Amino acid sequence: MAVDPQKIKKAVRHLRAADPVMREVIRRVGPCHIRLERDRFRMLVRSILSQQISTSAARAIRLRFEALMHPEQPTPQNVARLTVDELRGVGVSSQKATYLLDLAGRASQGTIRLRDIGRLSDEKAIAELTEVKGIGRWTAQMFLMFSLGRLDVFPHDDLGVRSAIRNLYGLDELPDKSRSHEIAAPWRPYASVASWYCWRSMDLEPETV
Repeated sequence: MAVDPQKIKKAVRHLRAADPVMREVIRRVGPCHIRLERDRFRMLVRSILSQQISTSAARAIRLRFEALMHPEQPTPQNVARLTVDELRGVGVSSQKATYLLDLAGRASQGTIRLRDIGRLSDEKAIAELTEVKGIGRWTAQMFLMFSLGRLDVFPHDDLGVRSAIRNLYGLDELPDKSRSHEIAAPWRPYASVASWYCWRSMDLEPETV
């Protein structure tokens, strides 16, 4: 599932007109493709599992976790039945195990309303998500962008976005929150799409004259 292509086209038109730096990034990167994870609980589980470890390590743990659940799906109710020791047995740290069980418990009891969270504003959704242990503002913002498909999320604390802004806008150092928001102001109301282009810009090879 992807964000509506017509919405993406409108966002790209806005960014190209509003910011000459972003216009050049768009030229070099090409079309924007934002894929959405439809299973909201699964996305949050993966976000917790991948915190502060390498991509390869996160994938290995995720596969062992899914094998532990098999043939059941990792629904809130099924995960809530697991123990910390069972989760530790597949490589999940004790701390992350408590995070997963807190998430599963809240989701299964309805204190975090994943089915209805798309009806909330960005800030209200973030406030609800960050009540869960182990889910901070950045993880909540990624959920808004890549599960709910919100187009105006600006993760100013994201190292990749900050590094891209430094490189693209010729800054001497990583921008602080105030400077980041100042640069991102023309991107509104499509900061999610601009952030996606910031991430993709980090993969570009330097152009030769």
